[in-house]
Amino acid sequence: MRVAPPFSPRFVMNKIGKRTGVLLTLREYEELMGDLQDLAKIAERRQETPIPHKKVAAELKEDGYP
Repeated sequence: MRVAPPFSPRFVMNKIGKRTGVLLTLREYEELMGDLQDLAKIAERRQETPIPHKKVAAELKEDGYP
């Protein structure tokens, strides 16, 4: 399981001190967007029937993978 790296967000505040935005490094932003895409793909595939590992391994072996 991948552990999320620590982020160092900086907040943008209005005149009365209310947070109105956040600044991230480009790397932090890209990592978050990648995670968001992964989660969206998982949600899309949630209702799919899982394929047993043995079946996948057998199919890979038939296709010439060790």
